Amino acid sequence: MAMLADAVLIVHFLFVLFVVGGLLAIWAGAALGWVWVRNLRFRVAHLAAILFVTAESLVGMACPLTVWEDFLRKAGTEEGSFMQRWVGRLIFYDLPEWVFTLAYVLFALAVLATFFIIRPPARKPDDAPSASSPAGGSG
Repeated sequence: MAMLADAVLIVHFLFVLFVVGGLLAIWAGAALGWVWVRNLRFRVAHLAAILFVTAESLVGMACPLTVWEDFLRKAGTEEGSFMQRWVGRLIFYDLPEWVFTLAYVLFALAVLATFFIIRPPARKPDDAPSASSPAGGSG
């Protein structure tokens, strides 16, 4: 069970890395001219990720990944693993819940503001395929 719990912890860490690192990458990418940081799918997924975390926190819901990991750890009999000690230290802190809620709300606002300040390219009507043009044809 410890291996499954570690796998959930790693997924959790990657999710946190996507949210936090994504915002840093967007800012850096905008300054350095990286085109991929303006990709609409990436940006919507990034915004949705932090909005989900913020909504969970505002309604008092525990993170499903944390709940799942805790369940798996309690089901096992092994002591804490290397992953649990080191990766857990990176993403879990012993602070009051309101601190996390405030941090998530402020971070979500920063991501939302960034969405409008560093905009993904607007889709032009010419970019959409025409229903009247034959597939693969030039019209």
